[in-house]
Amino acid sequence: MTPRVKEILSWYGSENPGVLANMARIMNHGRLAGTGKMVILPVDQGFEHGPARSFAKNPAGYDPRYHFQLAIESGCSAYAAPLGFLEAGAREFAGDIPLILKVNNSETLFDVKAPISAVTSGIDNALRLGCAGIGFTIYPGSSARKEMYEELAVLTEEAKKAGLAVIVWSYARGEDLSKEGETGIDVIAYAAQIAAQLGANIIKVKPPTAHIEQAAAKKVFEEFNIPVETMEDRIRHVIQSSFDGRRIVIFSGGAAKGTDDLLEEVGQLAKGGAFGSIMGRNAFQRPKEESIKLLQDVMDTFKAAE
Repeated sequence: MTPRVKEILSWYGSENPGVLANMARIMNHGRLAGTGKMVILPVDQGFEHGPARSFAKNPAGYDPRYHFQLAIESGCSAYAAPLGFLEAGAREFAGDIPLILKVNNSETLFDVKAPISAVTSGIDNALRLGCAGIGFTIYPGSSARKEMYEELAVLTEEAKKAGLAVIVWSYARGEDLSKEGETGIDVIAYAAQIAAQLGANIIKVKPPTAHIEQAAAKKVFEEFNIPVETMEDRIRHVIQSSFDGRRIVIFSGGAAKGTDDLLEEVGQLAKGGAFGSIMGRNAFQRPKEESIKLLQDVMDTFKAAE
């Protein structure tokens, strides 16, 4: 194990050996093994957005096994998906890549102003499938947030007792947040802090913009001259907000974008101190060879920032 991975694990001193071993599994796997950085392939979009919207652009993606192959061949650190997709390939690809079971999900057939995900799986399934961890989405800002926080608290306790790492998707969204505010720097930093306070081992948030949503936060940002002009500045603030950089924070790939724009953004994330990326649609909706090259270019960008 490299000194960098040992250092990161030392930040999680209250965790049991099982959790630490599974975090090490993720950090010691794939193209970024040993660097303390990670790139995870998440494929929950079929559940979240529907099959055609997710896979029609690259029909190979309708087959759950395709995503295992993509994650393995590109050298990803882990592969995350809901129960059905993992069950469809966990036996065939057992031991080939660390798995993360997404244990709550939502769909877009019913539009709600107060977003909330349903608990769709649990710890027993994660253990049965040989997973390294569980994934759970929270929506800070939703009027249903307390229910999600309570569900996460229960699952986190159960997961850690079983030696599983906990990865939290922390997406600010709700009735009192503007669309622009969902990715505002104050809101993204707050969402990361909430996930850390809820016991997340790895935190996933969106790349922040320079927008400041909360009037009270705006006063503080201005009073203390917190820099937010560049993406690099904003990433540093999010990392600082996550226990002064002592929690792993990775950033989503966001909406579909061109390769050059995507890699430019990844470069800014890396310079700001991001621990990596979790990239779904921007990867698997491309032809396979193009997807592999993109994922590896992303990994190499993070590696070069070491």
